[in-house]
Amino acid sequence: MKALFIGGTGTISTAIVKQLSTDPSWEVWLLNRGNRASVVPENVHVIECDVHDEKTAEEKLSGMTFDVVGDFIGFTVEDVERDYRLFHGKTKQFIYISSASAYHKPSMSYIITEGTALSNPHWEYSRNKIACEDFLMKKYREEGFPVTIVRPSHTYDERNIPLGVEGKKGFFQVIRRMQEGKPVLIQGDGTSLWHVTFNSDFAIGYIGLMGNSHAIGEAFQITGDETLSWNQIYQTIADALGVELKPYYVSSYFLNDAGKKYGYDFEGSLIGDKSVSVVFDNSKLKHIVPAMRTNVRFDQGVRIALSYVLSHPEAYQEDPEFDSWCDKVIETLENAKRSI
Repeated sequence: MKALFIGGTGTISTAIVKQLSTDPSWEVWLLNRGNRASVVPENVHVIECDVHDEKTAEEKLSGMTFDVVGDFIGFTVEDVERDYRLFHGKTKQFIYISSASAYHKPSMSYIITEGTALSNPHWEYSRNKIACEDFLMKKYREEGFPVTIVRPSHTYDERNIPLGVEGKKGFFQVIRRMQEGKPVLIQGDGTSLWHVTFNSDFAIGYIGLMGNSHAIGEAFQITGDETLSWNQIYQTIADALGVELKPYYVSSYFLNDAGKKYGYDFEGSLIGDKSVSVVFDNSKLKHIVPAMRTNVRFDQGVRIALSYVLSHPEAYQEDPEFDSWCDKVIETLENAKRSI
């Protein structure tokens, strides 16, 4: 079978491509700009092209058909409209990566299924994903366009450490604060529930949907089985570093307000996502992909990630601006406590 992935070198897609590249039943193609060629397995074919240049993409794809096309970089309706034009009649299945952040915030229940309403007034990213889903499912209902919707939650790999509150340059400054014995900001009181999924586990669920006739016209959330509180997540990271965790709990709304004048926007990522308890019920996925399970627990995955990151300086960036902002938030709240 023949698969084409638009993108194919990101956190989620790299693991899928890697696993499929060892499966002789799949011929794997990528369509991307070639910016991360070093992570592409040798037996994977690459069509070097910016998919946003639709005319060039159409020319390079001329005469090609696929059993599966997967888009990992479609963020707006314009993106999926282009995908529809490029692949209508040229693929037996189109898999679109949406987002679990599209679910209603706050939900009526902390247990999330594919039937949970989609609505996120706090995050434009999520609203765009919902609009993309609506367009594609309309094409399925009216024209039989063979779409499958996939909703990941917080998926990470060896290059990433899952956190709730981080700066513009990513996770590393929080790791540095832990190493230096500084308090780290945690949204709320750290007891809200969350799922983190190592990308190789996510790949099992995704690959199980590929070429699966039961997946056409359906949406599936793909997450690991492990449910952790944010306190457990941060404590696990600190344990892996061999340091004491010094949590400093701050309301998500205060973090959003305090961050605005410094260019930090936490409304979407916290109020519209990570501050809300979620427990994903993946029984729908497991019904048709029985191999789906958690193989890499978070305590294992975070050690894999820390080992890689701390031995590859190019994998992270220091962020003194965010470090200073964290100190200001803590100082402001401590002064407020003393004035009461």
